[in-house]
Amino acid sequence: MTDSSQTLKTGYTTGACASAAAKAAAIILLGRPAPDRVEITLANGELAEMEIVDSALTPVGAMAAVVKNAGDDPDITHGSRIEVEVSWMEDGDVRFEAGEGVGTVTRKGLSMPPGEPAINPGPRRMITMALRDVTDRPALARISIPGGRELAQKTFNPRLGVEGGLSILGTTGVVRPYSCPALRQSILCALDVALAEGVTRPVLTPGNIGTRAARQMFHLNPTLIVEVGNEWGFLLDKTGERKLDALLIVGHPGKLAKLAMGQWDTHSKRSKSAAPFVRQMAQDGLKVMIEESETVEGVFESLDKDDQFKLGAMLAQTIRLAVMSRTGGACEVAVALVNMKLEPVGTAGDTEHWERKE
Repeated sequence: MTDSSQTLKTGYTTGACASAAAKAAAIILLGRPAPDRVEITLANGELAEMEIVDSALTPVGAMAAVVKNAGDDPDITHGSRIEVEVSWMEDGDVRFEAGEGVGTVTRKGLSMPPGEPAINPGPRRMITMALRDVTDRPALARISIPGGRELAQKTFNPRLGVEGGLSILGTTGVVRPYSCPALRQSILCALDVALAEGVTRPVLTPGNIGTRAARQMFHLNPTLIVEVGNEWGFLLDKTGERKLDALLIVGHPGKLAKLAMGQWDTHSKRSKSAAPFVRQMAQDGLKVMIEESETVEGVFESLDKDDQFKLGAMLAQTIRLAVMSRTGGACEVAVALVNMKLEPVGTAGDTEHWERKE
């Protein structure tokens, strides 16, 4: 598949691959010849044909496998083997089980309740539709991804409360190269998991530095922390739709100053450096001359400690006001800025809520 808007190739989601494998397994279980390829209908209505790389009868049913091709997207499951074993049941419709390398949901706030296999509603519908193409019999679909338990450690799953492996994902069935829907959904899931556990004052960080600083500066349950990455505009819009008492934003000013500039996607390829902005703020607010610096860290290091805190406080307040404007004043906002050594360099707003253990 090729994305018409660019030269990069699209691919198929794990849900789409599982659907093709399930259909092939059902065909074998019905006593028909094992197919080399099967055609399925994706969730977006498109038809897709996939190669079946392996199939066999099993003690309880039949198994078929598809190797995931994510196209040119840097998907962690690209090249993984997606196996589905289908067996008949006496009644019901289609039931799902997590096999090797597929996780189980353990916390509220995700699209499936605790105790269920981490197979999202979209893939469940696609798999059911693929099975119904060939049979009306009640069926059990057991999905496995060999090596999935290890791969899952590199994903959001451990923090989201999905244990034992990967999630079976996909809303359309198609993976578009370097698109962000899956990443955004993972970030939103982290927020919703926190809310489902009673959190009303989450802590948002850009990533590792902010997360480490938040844990060091405040008495925080890890459940409170949501790593936003670069998707600030997306997540802040979503927080405005949810009932929150307050937000605490913790991180390095090199990333967070971009919010004060109105740059809500902070990826370096899609936003300007914040160094000139912060340098100008320092010169205007502190009445000092600062040599040009390529980094915000460099701007701060050119100042003495007192001026660092003054600049940090000004910048934190500017970020705070920008975030409150973005969220429509839906909740209180506090900001804590740290340098690369995780040392505080400025705060704004009331951080008292997070300074005591919850």
